[in-house]
Parts: sequence; structure tokens; C-alpha cells
Amino acid sequence: MNTIDYDRALYYTNRSQWDNLLILMVRTEDDFLSKKIEHFLHAYNFERNYRVIQEELYSLLRYIDHASELSEHNLNDFVAVDPLT
Repeated sequence: MNTIDYDRALYYTNRSQWDNLLILMVRTEDDFLSKKIEHFLHAYNFERNYRVIQEELYSLLRYIDHASELSEHNLNDFVAVDPLT
């Protein structure tokens, strides 16, 4: 997992940089992140019901938070392991 992708997704979403978010969607190796971005951008551009847009945004943000926590946890486990012991 690449934590930089999650940071970028959060930054682009916060700053409403939809073009950069679209580029990230194509380039990321995380298929779930890509799908969440795709669903949000589709809702943002084509949905008339604000509630649906809001749900897709929250879904994207929840996934970014979950994936960031998971990658931090994995990074801490990796650093805590001492191969010499």
C-alpha cells in the first residue's frame, strides 16, 4: 500500500482538485481507492441529489481513513520487528 496515494486523495478532495483526483484514480494501484474516487466523481458530476453526492464523499473519506490507519499499523509492525533477535 502506498500511503502517499491516500494523502493525495485527501488533499485533492479537500481542495476540490477534481482533475488531480481523476489522475490519481487512474494511477493508483489500490483498486478500492480507485473505485471510491470513481463513484464520488461520477456522483459529483452527474447526480442531482445532494444526499447521494454526500454519501459518496463520506464513503471515499472513510476508506481513506481506514486505509491510512491500516498502512500505519503495518508500517509500525514492520519497524518494530528486529531481525537480529
